[in-house]
This record gives sequence, C-alpha cells and structure tokens, in this order.
Amino acid sequence: MELDRPLAPAPPPAHSGVRIGVDATCWANGRGYGRFARELMRAMTAIAPADEFLCFGDERAFEAFPHRTANIRPIVVSQSQSPTVAAAADGNRTPRDMLRLTRAVWRARPDVFFSPSVYTYFPLPPRLPAVVTIHDTIAERFPDLTLPNAKARVFWRAKVGLAIRQARIVLTVSDYSARSIAEVLDVPADRIRVAEEAPASDYRPRNTADISAAALRVGIPAGASWFTYVGGFNPHKRLDVIVEAHARIVNELGSAAPLLILVGSNQGDVFLGEAARIEAMIESLGTRSLVRWPGFVPDEELARLHSGALGALLVSECEGFGLPAVEAAACGTPVIATTESPLPELLAGGGIFVRPGDVDAVAEALRRLAGDRILRDTLGREALARAKKLTWSSCASAALDAIREAA
Repeated sequence: MELDRPLAPAPPPAHSGVRIGVDATCWANGRGYGRFARELMRAMTAIAPADEFLCFGDERAFEAFPHRTANIRPIVVSQSQSPTVAAAADGNRTPRDMLRLTRAVWRARPDVFFSPSVYTYFPLPPRLPAVVTIHDTIAERFPDLTLPNAKARVFWRAKVGLAIRQARIVLTVSDYSARSIAEVLDVPADRIRVAEEAPASDYRPRNTADISAAALRVGIPAGASWFTYVGGFNPHKRLDVIVEAHARIVNELGSAAPLLILVGSNQGDVFLGEAARIEAMIESLGTRSLVRWPGFVPDEELARLHSGALGALLVSECEGFGLPAVEAAACGTPVIATTESPLPELLAGGGIFVRPGDVDAVAEALRRLAGDRILRDTLGREALARAKKLTWSSCASAALDAIREAA
C-alpha cells in the first residue's frame, strides 16, 4: 500500500487504460453512501481491468474495505480524524486534512477523478476533470431534518457548491434524483448522468429453517410475524409514522399483532439522529413488547429476516434511491415505501406506496399485508422480479461511461 509523502509530482506510469482517481474516504461509512462506494468499486474494477484506479483514503477506509485487485492502487493519506467521522452532520474536517488529500491527488496526476459521494468531497487540483456523485437533495429540501444548526448548513452548501463547480459531470442514482438535482441545485440536465444502485448478492430469498433461526436470534418468538425497517434513526426517515401506525395495529390485534423490527445502529450515528425520541414514543404508545432493536445486522442475517417478513418499511420524507427497500424486494418481500422516491417506478407492482407523513395510509398498508396472504405473495413475487433487473455491473458501466466522458 502506497503511503502519501510530500514529493514533487512524478510522471505517471505507462498504462493502457484510463487512470482514475477515486475518493475512497467514504468506504468506511456504514450507510448507503458507503455501500454504493464499495459495491461500485468492486464492479468497476471487474469490468474495466485495463483502467487503473488510484484510491485515496485514510487507514480506516482501507481497513473497512480491503478489496484489492491488480488494477487498484491504494494511496493512504494521513488524516487527523477519519473523514467518515469528521464529515458528520454536526462536524467538519480541518483544512489541513483536506489539503493533504488535494496534494496527494495533485502528485499522483490521475486522468480524471471520481467522487462516489459528495458527503466526503474535498477540493480537487484545478482543471482536473471530475465526476461527483450526489445521491439526493434531502439536505437541501429538508435542512431542519438533516442538519442540526446554521453552521452545519453553511458548510454543507459550501461543500456541495464547490463539488458542482469542479465537476464536469454530476452522477446520481435515479431519474428521480436527477430531476431533483436539476431543479433544487440548478445543475443543467445535460451535465447529469444516472447509475442505478442494486441489491448486494447476499440479498435473495432464504429457506424456512434459516429464517426461523435468524428470527430467534433477534428475539422474535416462534410462530410470530414481523415487519422490518432498515436504515438510520433520523428525522427525515419518519420512524415516528412507522411506530404510530404499528401501534394502531397492536391496538386492534393485541399480542397477536406482528412485531416491528428496527434494524440499524442507534448509537454513534454521524447524521442527525432521534433514536431516543423514537424509543420514548414507543414507550408512550405501549408497544415496547412488540418492537425489537437488534442494532447492526450483517447482510447475510438481514436477508433471512427480510425473507420471513410480512413487508419492509421505508416511508421517508424523501429517498434518492431507497436501497434498503430494493434489498428487501430482492428477498421476495413486498415493501411499504414513500412516493417521494424512485421506488414506485423501480418496484412497480411490488409494494404499497404512501405519501410521506400519512399515518393512516401506513397503518392500512400494515393491516393489508398482515391480513392478506395472497396479496403478500403477489406483491412479493413482483418485487423480486423487479429487483433482479438491477445489477451493480450495470451501475458500474454507467458510472464508467460518465467518468470516461469527463476524461
């Protein structure tokens, strides 16, 4: 692994393909940004063996994602704090740390630079062709739900603004996000390209024995049914709507009601969180005995929980893509998802889609999936068929096309 040192720029080595610089600092992120960056890197290096990927990151990033191929050149850049942590909702990176990354890129002289997420963006050397990925415009549309104070909003706007100015092409993950980026961030449509995400290979239907074992491991009693939620416990995810709708079903069915499984870490989140508020809400609604908080669940285990679920919930104010719902669909599970997303199109016929904040609609969707086996099976089959059409190889091809166009 190459270490960053303060050397004068050297002539680039001979190489038959494009030398692509990559911001690897978000590889350690445990949320959708990190998943996108890691899965895309696996797929791009596999389908572009002649290209060289110069990956710039801190030690934490390379430890979190030790994927290595002959066309990956890791370049470790010392940081006083890992960008995965420093680029938090209420934090910011030091100019010195960002300058170290900028200088490392300048010395390596890639043909083009790719940032898989604006979340960890850092200033690039002048005139370097670049592609930056903006997943959504949630922070711009809902600043009160995503950024904790005025300072954080100023830093976010400055970072995104610089990224857009330095990038020749803006990559995003859905046509829905592309339209929003053009409208909200005023990026010309002819500068935007789309590379749709996909479920990881672990997400596929599982057998009954595996499902039952996984359910017991997270405290689901034998014979019980459940719904899953996977993601952060952040205001814009509208967990308040989910737990209130679930409480209505509990009031109707009592102890026979389906459980609610809330998957994700409720501690140490670098984004604006409200796990404590949601816990208090569950307590006040009297549904604690029918809610489980298993914390982080590995993909293999999560696929088993999804496979046995009545449905998966993602009813956010907005989603740029909605990968947790697509991963559940890849397990043959119907979804209850927000209309403010590409999911009604991506998973058409594979779920029930509701307006953000509509507790009545979510409760009715829970009621229908809990009580109608034929409906569940029909929606689940279509959800699976739709999810199978999405692949990381296709995503990587689209991203590489954008990178080569910028170069």
